[in-house]
Amino acid sequence: VVAHALRDLIKESENVVIMGHKMPDMDSIGAAVGVLKAAQMFNKEAFIVIEGFNPAVQKMMEMLREEERIYKRFISPEQAMGLIDSGTLAVVVDTHKSSMVKEPKLLTLTSKIVVVDHHRRGEEFINNAILVYMEPYASSTCELVTELLQYIHDRVMLDVRESTALLAGITVDTKGFSMRTGSRTFEAASFLRRNGADSMLIQRMLKEDLTEYIKKAEIIKHAEIVYEHIAIAITEQDRQYSQLLIAQAADTLLNMTDILASFVIGQRQDGLIGVSARSLGSMNVQLVMERMGGGGHLTNAAVQQEGTVAEVAARLKQVLQEIEKEEGLFE
Repeated sequence: VVAHALRDLIKESENVVIMGHKMPDMDSIGAAVGVLKAAQMFNKEAFIVIEGFNPAVQKMMEMLREEERIYKRFISPEQAMGLIDSGTLAVVVDTHKSSMVKEPKLLTLTSKIVVVDHHRRGEEFINNAILVYMEPYASSTCELVTELLQYIHDRVMLDVRESTALLAGITVDTKGFSMRTGSRTFEAASFLRRNGADSMLIQRMLKEDLTEYIKKAEIIKHAEIVYEHIAIAITEQDRQYSQLLIAQAADTLLNMTDILASFVIGQRQDGLIGVSARSLGSMNVQLVMERMGGGGHLTNAAVQQEGTVAEVAARLKQVLQEIEKEEGLFE
């Protein structure tokens, strides 16, 4: 039903502009590439809005650069301003908050907005969306877009880079198919594999740099255990880290024995303090991050705040203490 509604909206639109969240990850870019394909199947001009350099998706962008037909469809928010009017369909993927989109003003230029997301609905929401497909139990937005593609057109033919981008988004968000996977996740992956998705390409995209790995180990070295099963790593105040590295450190901590949830706090390159939160499912880290002004998913959430690393760490511990008193941290 959603696929057919999206198909009709694409057909009725003059052009399509696709947006992910700020600091895009592979799920956001992969889902955008999938929606781009859907628009192109109906011969519509479509573009993906992306901000500048971001290390989390650098290798994926290098792969897509080899396919000129896809790569030339990436535009800046400034270019998008000149393309959107009342006849434009705006598709927002991997977020449902206008504040998380790189340029929220773009959403005020058209009344035709579609939201496709796998995060649990937060208080802030793009209220004027005319079609919303939110499935919090899906592994990733790429999984949802892959399902939509199978129903949106009778003969869907993806090329290697399109299918690989979608499969990469699923792979990253499921930590290599180990978390948040249902039967539909594997069905979507199977469809992408049949369409030529290259798992070796994905492996190359996910390779780690040795110096970055050593930095990650330094962060993990400072971890402390609270409430027996929660690891909190607080970095040094004046050292800056990429959001990707902070997130990867949180992922790694989750692999330690007896750790059910992890939080890593560090100063990002933009000066904000980033917190990455991860859990194995018995603790809802989204609720913790929402109390601090962020959000995300049951097992994967984050927040960015101003201040110092120590101040944000103190606030996090206070929030954990409040939740422990009110309802308990673990299910």
